[in-house]
Amino acid sequence: MIENRLQALRALLEEQKLDAVVVTKEVNLYYFSGFRGDDTALVITADKALLVTDNRYTVQAAQQAPLFELVEQTEGLWTKVAETVKKLGCQRVGFEGGAMVFDTYHRLASLLTGVDFTTSLNLDALRTIKDEEEIRCIREACRIADAAFNDALTFIHAGVTEIEVAARLEQVMRQEGSEKPSFDTIVASGLRGSMPHGTATAKAIGTGEFVTMDFGAKYRGYCSDITRTIVVGHASDRQREVYDAVLDTQEKVLTQIRPGQKGYDIDHYARVNLQKYGLDQYFGHGLGHSLGLEIHEAAPRLAKRNSDTLLAPGMLVTDEPGVYIPEWGGLRIEDTVLVTATGCERLTTSAKKLIEIF
Repeated sequence: MIENRLQALRALLEEQKLDAVVVTKEVNLYYFSGFRGDDTALVITADKALLVTDNRYTVQAAQQAPLFELVEQTEGLWTKVAETVKKLGCQRVGFEGGAMVFDTYHRLASLLTGVDFTTSLNLDALRTIKDEEEIRCIREACRIADAAFNDALTFIHAGVTEIEVAARLEQVMRQEGSEKPSFDTIVASGLRGSMPHGTATAKAIGTGEFVTMDFGAKYRGYCSDITRTIVVGHASDRQREVYDAVLDTQEKVLTQIRPGQKGYDIDHYARVNLQKYGLDQYFGHGLGHSLGLEIHEAAPRLAKRNSDTLLAPGMLVTDEPGVYIPEWGGLRIEDTVLVTATGCERLTTSAKKLIEIF
């Protein structure tokens, strides 16, 4: 898999007429080399792949990045990177403009005298379509999240706090093999359900309240993302109406996720469906985002803007319509979804029917 990723990166270098690229973003260090650590850079040319790090990581890098020549630095990472680039005779070198902070760029550029170091590359775009190993890791991350949700159904009750629910979700994900949560766990109950990103607080969950849980696991660096909303006690008629509208929209969206579709068309489809229930004005965020090594990746997106990427097999998106009504509450239902050759596959498989907990 690493060989294929390097091949794609080298094709980009050739297209941009570059002699090399300096890779510094941690998830891209991992993606292109297999190495998982910080204070490291990759220097990749048409025929060489070098990993520059210090003695804390040399043993680890040798094990995790066998395709790379190790270069140990002792007097500063950027000094050694510049020395390596010059030793290779590179004249035009690219960098990750979206990831490298200005001070680092300025420092490295000052060391690369005589080298054209002005081409910013978006290496994240090379991660848009996931390979078999990536999909396997994301499937496992989704399995872990599903297990945590099923456990939470045995734990949640009136009087337990949102923080306690979040802690339980994260504990079970760890026990199931997660490295850590893929983002800050969201647990929003009652009126707080009207906040799409209502991270868990010390609020006690009350009887008759919606509880929205948005969480995910990380497995071998890859993220999952799931949201489920339940009711503690009996659901009111209004809660059932709103829940059914969101669920109907979320499930209908799954019929639209397929190769050749554009994200903004699917987002529009969801809004039109919510409009039938008079709820579209309470859905303010985008319908979905890509995910992988990062919980929010640049493309594809299911949203009103910047979402004209054509879906293709191997892409991952979330399907997460929600309704957020001020002074009433709200809910969201979300799955991690894989685009397949003929449509899509839901990777998070937890039940989506309205669950009442007594």
